[in-house]
Amino acid sequence: MLSLEERARRYAAKAHAACDQRRKYTLEPYIVHPAAVVELVRSVSLVEEMLAAAWLHDTVEDTGSTIVDIQEHFGPDVAMLVAMVTNPEQHPGTNRMTRKRAHFLHTANASGEAQTIKIADIIDNTREILRYDPHFARVYLIEKRIQLAGLARGNEQLRIQADSIIEQGISQLMMPPYNVPAAWFAALMARYQA
Repeated sequence: MLSLEERARRYAAKAHAACDQRRKYTLEPYIVHPAAVVELVRSVSLVEEMLAAAWLHDTVEDTGSTIVDIQEHFGPDVAMLVAMVTNPEQHPGTNRMTRKRAHFLHTANASGEAQTIKIADIIDNTREILRYDPHFARVYLIEKRIQLAGLARGNEQLRIQADSIIEQGISQLMMPPYNVPAAWFAALMARYQA
């Protein structure tokens, strides 16, 4: 009989492949991202429900799967973790800043287990965005700095790692060839926190 984690891995791989979802910058099959998130979570927890939810963390946002589907296949505990890391529904046309603020509040209210999954997600996405899209990284890093501040119940080791990647990325973008002024980052922080 397959473990809960293995069933989640297979479900996520099939769901992301069914819509031919790929990583934005590398065009690799999307499942490489959940796999990286799972390994980060596994480095701090062996709780099978957390590992299953880490595999499934983007299925509701990015595939035809729903929270009800997740609950039917994996039970209420996994479904709750996935729901806690899934972007809340927004009205069409809502601007990015409003959407992100809602998501930050949503994840700030999540359990420590869900916050740990979200922090692992931030680590993997931040690495990729810094490497392939420094222009977008200017905004993304500030958003993740703000979100990370609300994830105090998540695993401390991963939080420290995420904070280090974010702050190093901001420092990198302030140096040549990017030369983004510190004031630009401060102004964007202020806009999000207004």
